[in-house]
Amino acid sequence: MEPMSRRILVTAALPYANGPIHIGHLVEYIQTDIWVRFQKLRGNRCLYICADDTHGTAIMIRARQEGRSEEALIADMREQHIRDFSGFDIEFDHYGSTHSEENRRLCAQIWQSVTDAGLVVEKPVEQLYDPQAGTYLADRFVKGICPVCKSPDQYGDHCEKCLSNYTPKELIDPRSTLSGATPELREAPHRFIRLETLHAFLNEWTQSGRHLQPEIANYLKGHFLGDELRDWDVTRPPQYFGFEIPDFPGNYWYVWFDAPIGYIASTWQWCQQNQESLDDWWKSPDCEVHHFIGKDITYFHTLFWPGILKTAGFSLPTFVHIHGFLTVDGEKMSKSRGTFVQAETYLKHLDPSYLRYFFASKLSGKVDDLDLNVDEFKAKVDADLVGKVVNIASRCARFVAGGRLSDVYPADDRLFADAAAAGDRIAALFEACDYNAALREIMVLADRANQYIEANEPWKLRKDETQQDALRDVCTVGLNLFRQIAVYLAPVLPQLARQTATLLNSPIAHWDDAQTPLTGTPVSPFEHMLQRVDPGQVQKMIEDSKSSSPADAPAAVNPQSSSFDDGPEPLQQEPMTDAHCTIDDFIKVDMRVARVIAANHVEGADKLLQLTLSLGGDETRNVFAGIKSVYNPEQLIGRLVICCANLAPRKMRFGTSEGMVLASGSGGQDIYLLSPDSGAKPGMRVH
Repeated sequence: MEPMSRRILVTAALPYANGPIHIGHLVEYIQTDIWVRFQKLRGNRCLYICADDTHGTAIMIRARQEGRSEEALIADMREQHIRDFSGFDIEFDHYGSTHSEENRRLCAQIWQSVTDAGLVVEKPVEQLYDPQAGTYLADRFVKGICPVCKSPDQYGDHCEKCLSNYTPKELIDPRSTLSGATPELREAPHRFIRLETLHAFLNEWTQSGRHLQPEIANYLKGHFLGDELRDWDVTRPPQYFGFEIPDFPGNYWYVWFDAPIGYIASTWQWCQQNQESLDDWWKSPDCEVHHFIGKDITYFHTLFWPGILKTAGFSLPTFVHIHGFLTVDGEKMSKSRGTFVQAETYLKHLDPSYLRYFFASKLSGKVDDLDLNVDEFKAKVDADLVGKVVNIASRCARFVAGGRLSDVYPADDRLFADAAAAGDRIAALFEACDYNAALREIMVLADRANQYIEANEPWKLRKDETQQDALRDVCTVGLNLFRQIAVYLAPVLPQLARQTATLLNSPIAHWDDAQTPLTGTPVSPFEHMLQRVDPGQVQKMIEDSKSSSPADAPAAVNPQSSSFDDGPEPLQQEPMTDAHCTIDDFIKVDMRVARVIAANHVEGADKLLQLTLSLGGDETRNVFAGIKSVYNPEQLIGRLVICCANLAPRKMRFGTSEGMVLASGSGGQDIYLLSPDSGAKPGMRVH
């Protein structure tokens, strides 16, 4: 337990209002949301502030193309962004917009401060101009070959490959991303902020070891601080959508000047709504300021922004947390491959808890890139969340549902006490943004809880009337160990925390909820928490994400080609039979759609589950299926399967099996139940 409550203001980079949120964006917002939720669980006063970044040429051009005002466009996008963030349980304390009166006033105030400090200088600038779009081009709307490392398709102000910064006119073979036209050089007056004036301060601040990851501090020292810092161009001539500069009529603050000031403006809006003082959050030594950003905007947030804040008298960042990029299956996200997945598309097909957990398992507090490998994604979610965590609750709750936990916490060989002692260690890892290590610690606790349940076999105790008190004690221990894990996972999986609160009729509100076991608490009926990842839904998400535009569409391919990644391994493992069957042979097999209406573990069987299948009406089949290594009983209830309904009954030592459910795969963890398309009904014959 920390000695006193901290006051913390947290921001994530402002998403640009010209497009939807995609899974690459979500790395940052999920990372930040986890950290904020953790701080709140620890009892700290923590605000998560964000806003839409709304100004610039792209917004102006898009609004023009759509025949509406920029204000209408950004209002619509803001609602979409808030909807998508909410779908992933990303919870902001305030979500504003840089196109606000508060931001305009703060921009003017800060501009006056840097002007009075002698940091502003005016120079003529030759800038790239798009003759087709009729506008000067912001850096992000020019692409070409990096002048340093010669990588193609790089933006006009920085290279994603070598991380060099440069001006758009230094690009080799530049092109406008608005129209595809070759830009022209035209001259116009611009105003700059002279960062070199702040060189000594920035060197001290970045190299202090307190505000940046070591690799970022070293990067700045090696790439920028060893030389004279460039003047930063912070104004744009017309046409431009933004705030006009009071002492520079007809010109506008560049989006990179007014966007981060939006952090402060959005906080100000929250303060007005909650009767608080902005100075308590942005000018107080008692308030920490934490920024979470991607590595592509390192220069701005670690040099330009601290310099502006220092000059204008606002709090400097306590820490700038910088993360890497997201790749999918080892490659850059691609529309043609269906790996450029929008948040909205993901939510149509998959549980957001999956992505929150997977990203957390990859985040270590370093600047390394993250790779979303689809097979690893499924394996990690299935093994950790379903096979370990939810498995604890599902194996205990059903035996005490409708009753209460034991009035006195039973002896458990120190399992609860040891897990409670791990709380501070896990907390330190969350604090350091080392979520990967935190989750590994938590999964160790889940393994121990499952071992306890295996050893005490509540399913056997249930059948002995003399062991009902012992059964309740075992389930009391199991459910308390599950709740401890749910507390530690609450920053990552808030939905699981809510489900746990409902199951055990006790909210998860504080990190210390993991320190004291529940006793005498009523237990609600167990309801579905998390299912295994459905590969079919993953594939549907990928298909829905593929671009329909001719430019992004893949070339026509032979269906037998490797483009579908259909390798020969399954056939090599299980070769096809040389014997042929006739249509008469096939017709003898009566395959039917069936619904699983009951599913249970089989005592003494390592591989079997006992299923009750409904074929419609009163017709049922009792089936023993060797799928325990992959499926938990609670996952199967209500699921449609395909069964062989006329298989001769087979007597087993566990009972009589009256059919067979159809599955593919070679066994072990490689088992996939076959299911009909939606609309099929129990009893329908498979032809």
